[in-house]
Amino acid sequence: MKALVYSGTMQSEIREMALADVGAGEVIVDVHQCGICGSDMHAWHGLDERRTPPLILGHEAVGTARSGRFAGQRVVINPLMSCDECHFCQTGAEHLCASRELIGMRVAGAFAEQLVVKEDNLTVISDNLSDSNAALTEPLACAVNAVQLAIAHIPDNTANVHVLGGGAIGLLAAMVFSARGYANINIAETNAHRRKILTNLGNFNAYDPLAGRSDDGQIDIVLDAVGSGRTRAAASAMVRAGGVISHIGLQDNEAGLDTRRITLQQIHFTGSYCYSRNDFADAVQLLEKGLITGAGWAEVRGLEAGVQSFIDIHEGKAPPKIILNISA
Repeated sequence: MKALVYSGTMQSEIREMALADVGAGEVIVDVHQCGICGSDMHAWHGLDERRTPPLILGHEAVGTARSGRFAGQRVVINPLMSCDECHFCQTGAEHLCASRELIGMRVAGAFAEQLVVKEDNLTVISDNLSDSNAALTEPLACAVNAVQLAIAHIPDNTANVHVLGGGAIGLLAAMVFSARGYANINIAETNAHRRKILTNLGNFNAYDPLAGRSDDGQIDIVLDAVGSGRTRAAASAMVRAGGVISHIGLQDNEAGLDTRRITLQQIHFTGSYCYSRNDFADAVQLLEKGLITGAGWAEVRGLEAGVQSFIDIHEGKAPPKIILNISA
């Protein structure tokens, strides 16, 4: 089968690869489309020791089940694998399982014509949901989790919200806030190309955080979709007393979080990683109902364009999301 393979630091290539063996409880999926995630970029930069080249990356996928009880049906893939036995798995928090991992880490991912995955990780989707929108399910589920953790502390939808980072996760989080009835939503994005795309969407106030604007101590909810020392410092300063910081970005582990201010001002800080099965199901419903789409910000390219797509993202020349059309 044809696949886009991460072959070395900042290197990828199209190769013919063998399909993995099908184990108990697993099925084959013919992949239609798969989005490029920030974690794929992290691996491509040679910064993820869990992803060793040569490796097929990719986990934001939609396709058609070839075998199993869903054979012949279009499905989205929940790429999160867990032990199914621990306390977290038994209580619906599989994303906290100590054994958790994603496809595209130890096992082959979805930048390939076919994929082997656990049948229980498939969700059938309707014909009304396009492949390109269905491919947003996994990152949308991440955003759903991060937003839910924030609004658990501040459920008032008149609250002002600032999302740091206008990539796919940041934008999807803003869309989830909007779908939950929040209207005062701002997105801080330093990349002018992305900022123009965000502005043209019309639902959010996109601004350049380097342009001298100051909101220190005034923001109810800050969602950090970057996760750098600089954004943690900015979030610590922006959030009001009693406010909330939802931290989902994983750019680095540098200092920046002002724990003294967080303590003295009783600010809620919550980390957010992946999603539960309920979050994933909520994401599917948001897409099925058309409340969230990729229109105007997600670009579909052919698999052959995958090599250049990683370069474009690295150079800041890409839209918030690039989705590779595997089956074209």
